Amino acid sequence: MRQSHIFLLTVVIPVIFSKENSTRGKHCVCELQNADPAFPENKLNNVEFSAIQCSRNITSEKITEIDRLMLGLQHRIRQLLDNVSMLEKEDNGNLYAAVSLRIIELELAEIQELMDKLNRTTNDYQQQGLQTAAKFHDMTETMAELEKFDNLQIIAKERENEIIKRDLERCNEELNGTSQPPTLSPGHCGLGRMVNVSGPKTYSLTEFGTSYPYGAWGRDANPTPGNENKYWLVVLTSSNVYGNFIRQYNSLSTIILGIESTDTYISSSNPTTNTIQGSNMVMYANALYYNCYYTYSVCQFNLTTQSVSTVALPSDTGYNNKFPFGHLDNTYSYTDMDFTTDESGVYVIYATTSNFGNVVISKVETSNPPVFGQTWSTSLHKKSVTNTFMVCGVLYATRYLDKETEQIFYSYDTKTNIERYDLEFNITKRQTNIQFLNYDSRDHLLYVYSDAYIVSYEIVFQ
Repeated sequence: MRQSHIFLLTVVIPVIFSKENSTRGKHCVCELQNADPAFPENKLNNVEFSAIQCSRNITSEKITEIDRLMLGLQHRIRQLLDNVSMLEKEDNGNLYAAVSLRIIELELAEIQELMDKLNRTTNDYQQQGLQTAAKFHDMTETMAELEKFDNLQIIAKERENEIIKRDLERCNEELNGTSQPPTLSPGHCGLGRMVNVSGPKTYSLTEFGTSYPYGAWGRDANPTPGNENKYWLVVLTSSNVYGNFIRQYNSLSTIILGIESTDTYISSSNPTTNTIQGSNMVMYANALYYNCYYTYSVCQFNLTTQSVSTVALPSDTGYNNKFPFGHLDNTYSYTDMDFTTDESGVYVIYATTSNFGNVVISKVETSNPPVFGQTWSTSLHKKSVTNTFMVCGVLYATRYLDKETEQIFYSYDTKTNIERYDLEFNITKRQTNIQFLNYDSRDHLLYVYSDAYIVSYEIVFQ
């Protein structure tokens, strides 16, 4: 849209009196003369025309055309691989089916055509980009020349106003970024808002040493009578992927010293049916909840009866290292499912293809066998996260900042369905990676397994 401008005119007004007949009276004639050069309206029209042309040439549909061609090419290549595999199965004495060979020949021709079209389109867009850049340079120079006619500095003032508006928006974003994360009402769990994560309070190498960097530890979030002070530890002793026993200690000091422990075996060896897969697991009501070996199912191992019950997640759930936690420098293998506890019970955090690899939260009803309660879908992509935990029905997610710092940056309130990506609670690390993290509602601590070390942090509430 063309802006209106006000120009300062130097006006020369010679007053000419003329005497006319009495019926018409006397008139003053004013002659206006503009002392400034004439405004080059044709240049402004040319800039406007060039801008319209650029808008027509560069559209979102054209920009995504290359993406569509790439997706089509990938699809045809996958289809070709499937057909070649089928052709190999039809081999009978080194003789292949003529029809299948003809189909593959046609598919190769179509793939070549797609590649030619992709190359032509890419070249056209490169040329168009160069032309548009040249036009933009010319338009910028012309507008700078036309701005000299703005004697009242209207454009300059508008530019200053835009800078002030942008600064105000940035200030508002910073204020919102430092606001407190959401929690359920204090009446639900009586904690108030999270304000800090302090620690570590505990930092100790396990009795297994540094050979086993993957594992989990903590306390039973809902212990049976007599087990209130016990701590549990699971290390993945097979390829950093599988575990088949739980080690329990009577106190924090005994787990730190690695003494007076009791082992309970889920299976006799690794990996096999009911084996623990991945490091994210929790203990609740004397039962361990974990990802069953090589399935998209939840396993519940009852330590009293030493029996296993299972319940299957949706069939499109990522498992077997499809949607693990991780960051740019590392992937935490086989962490497709994350089990967490809070004041109300057990949850499983996972991702599905129907939710585009984003995090899904399901409440696990701790019956025998377990069943799933309410489920929530989020917009948080699981592979962009290093771990999750729950507090008072709010899911929190962490990300890797550097070797010394992990950050709680995201929350999802299951009561209000409100998501936030602007949290900034930093966790000071002693080791580079965090393979396991869970919140204990009994002592408000985060229990962390970090490169073979057991660590704890305290969540500070307002």
